[in-house]
Amino acid sequence: MPSSEAEATIAIDHVQVTVPPELEAAAKVFYGQVLGLGEIAKPEALKRRGGAWYALGNAQFHIAIEPGAAGAGSRRHVCFRVADLEGMRARVLAAGFAVTEDQPQADGLERFFTHDPAGNRVEIGWRPA
Repeated sequence: MPSSEAEATIAIDHVQVTVPPELEAAAKVFYGQVLGLGEIAKPEALKRRGGAWYALGNAQFHIAIEPGAAGAGSRRHVCFRVADLEGMRARVLAAGFAVTEDQPQADGLERFFTHDPAGNRVEIGWRPA
């Protein structure tokens, strides 16, 4: 337990997934074009590593390149909240990605799951007003 408010965790700065080098371009299409995340410039010192960074509100989403990265088979995931769940479902399906339906979370988040080209599990959610 933090001893003061100054020591408390206050926000998520960024989330990172890994993809193997051969799937870098496909992952950028998935996150940038299919999901519509806005890519931002990486710091010059990190550009040679490949991957991409995206701005998402006050947080960032990063793709890192990692030889042998294997996202498939794990329940770990990131959840992107969208304004139009059915519209995003249509975009994901039209881009050729499978969708797994799921019941709303106990707190009311309506959702579906998909996987990026490297097999990373991705949850897409919408919360009714």
